[in-house]
Amino acid sequence: MCGDLRLNWRDFNARINQVANAVLAEGLAPGDRVIVLMTNGIEMLEVLFGLIKAGMTSVPINLSVTEEAIAGMIRDADARMIICTEDQARRIEKHAILFDECASLIRVSTGSMDDWKPFKDWTETAATDEPKLAISPNTPLNIIYSSGTTGTPKGIVHTQKGRRDWAGDLSIALRYHGAARTLVTIGMYSNISWVSLLCTALAGGTLIIEDTFDADRFWHLCAQERITHSSMVPLQMQKIMEADPDPAQPTAVQAIMTAGSPLYPDLKRQLFDRFGPTVIELYGLTEGVITTLDPEVADHHLASVGQPLLGTDLCIVDELDNEVPPGTPGEIVATGRIVMPGYWRREDATLDATWTSPTGEAWLRTGDIGRVDEEGFLYIVDRKKDMILSGGQNVYPQDIEAQLMQHEAISEAAVIGVRSKKWGETPLALVVLRTDIPPSDIKEWCNSRVGKQQRVSDVKIVNALPRNPNGKILKRELRQTFESVSYD
Repeated sequence: MCGDLRLNWRDFNARINQVANAVLAEGLAPGDRVIVLMTNGIEMLEVLFGLIKAGMTSVPINLSVTEEAIAGMIRDADARMIICTEDQARRIEKHAILFDECASLIRVSTGSMDDWKPFKDWTETAATDEPKLAISPNTPLNIIYSSGTTGTPKGIVHTQKGRRDWAGDLSIALRYHGAARTLVTIGMYSNISWVSLLCTALAGGTLIIEDTFDADRFWHLCAQERITHSSMVPLQMQKIMEADPDPAQPTAVQAIMTAGSPLYPDLKRQLFDRFGPTVIELYGLTEGVITTLDPEVADHHLASVGQPLLGTDLCIVDELDNEVPPGTPGEIVATGRIVMPGYWRREDATLDATWTSPTGEAWLRTGDIGRVDEEGFLYIVDRKKDMILSGGQNVYPQDIEAQLMQHEAISEAAVIGVRSKKWGETPLALVVLRTDIPPSDIKEWCNSRVGKQQRVSDVKIVNALPRNPNGKILKRELRQTFESVSYD
C-alpha cells in the first residue's frame, strides 16, 4: 500500500520483474552499481526489489546529504545507472557538481525530462516474466554508505546471501509473519527501513509505505490499517507519545522495533506502559552487528540493548585488544553470518575495522564502548570516538545525557568534549528545551546527580540538534560548531 495504491504480491512481482528486465536490457550485468536517489513511494519500492532480482548492486542514497556528498558517493560507487524520482532528477539538473557526475550514466526518472528515460515507459515495455539469469550468493546486493557521524562515509557492502540471512534472523527476532501489516515511515535508503522491507517480504506480509513521518498520522494508521509492525527511531517514538497522550493501547500492534540511537530508560518505560510487551529495542550497525532486547525480559534489564541475534557472537576487548571479564567496559567486537564482507574498495578501512581473535578469526570492531553482564546482556556505554578524556579519566557522554533526559524541561540532549586548561577536555551539555529554564539551573541540577568527573562545565540552549535520517545525533558537527569553546 502506497497512498491510494493497493497491490497484491502477484502484481507487485510482475512490476519488479519489469524493472529487472528493463535494467538487464540496458546491458548491465549482475554486480553493476545502480544509484537510487528517490523519495518514498511505489516506484522506489519497485526499483529496490527489481534490482535485487536483476542481481544488480543498488546504492540507495540519503536524500538529506549535500550535493557534494552525493556526487562523491556516485563517483566512489563507480555506478553505471541512476534512477531518480522527479524531484531528485531536477536537483541533479540544477547543481553542476551532480550534473557532471551523472552525465555519463544511464538516467531514469519518474518525471518527463530531457535526456532522462521516463520510468513508466521504461518499465511498461519490459517483460513481466522472471529474469533469466543465475545470481551468485556472493554478488553484492547493495552498498549503503555510512552516515558519516564520525568521519567520511564508507560504502558498506551486503551480498545476496548476507541480506537473506540478515532478513531471516531479524524476522525471527522481530516476530514477523504472513499477517504482518508493516508501517514504513523512514526513507527507504535507510537500513532501518530495509528491516521492515525485507522482513515483511520474506514473511509474505503487507507493507504500508509513507512518504514522510507524521506523529498524528501514525495513530490514525494504527487504527485504520491495523498496523502490527514498524521500525522507528527513538525521536519518532518520543513524538508519537507527545502527539497522543491518551493511555489507550493500540491493540493491533505486535512488534515495534526502535533503533538508530539510544532509547533512554524513562522513554523505554513509557513505551512499555503504552504499547505493552511489543517494543523491541535494537542495537546494531549497518556493517552487520545486531542485538535485541525482548520485551518479556526488559523489566529486569531496562538499561540494556539485549542479546545478540542467534548466529551472532560478540565480546568486549580493552585498549590492548584483550578480552575483558563481564561488567568491564571496552570496545564491542562481533562476528557472525550477517557481518559485511567489507567496505567497498576500502581494504584499509576494512582492516581498521577488524579485530583478530586469539584463534585467528576476523571479527568486526564496532567503535562502540559497551559492557556485558553475567547473563550476556549488552549495555552500551558510548561511542569510542565520542569519549571525553578529562583529567586522565574516561568520561562517557551517554551517561550524562541519560541524566539530562530525566529533566522535565529537556526534550533533547547531547554532551560533547571541549577544551579545558585544567582538565584537557571537559563535558559541555547542549539541550533543547520544552519549557524555559535558565541554563545555570540545568547545570546545577545535572551536576548534583552525576559523578565528580562527569560534571558539565556549561549548559548551552540550542534550537535543535543535528541528526541524520535515522535520528542519530551528529556529534562531529557539534564538535565543529563549538570547537572554539574553552574553559579554565
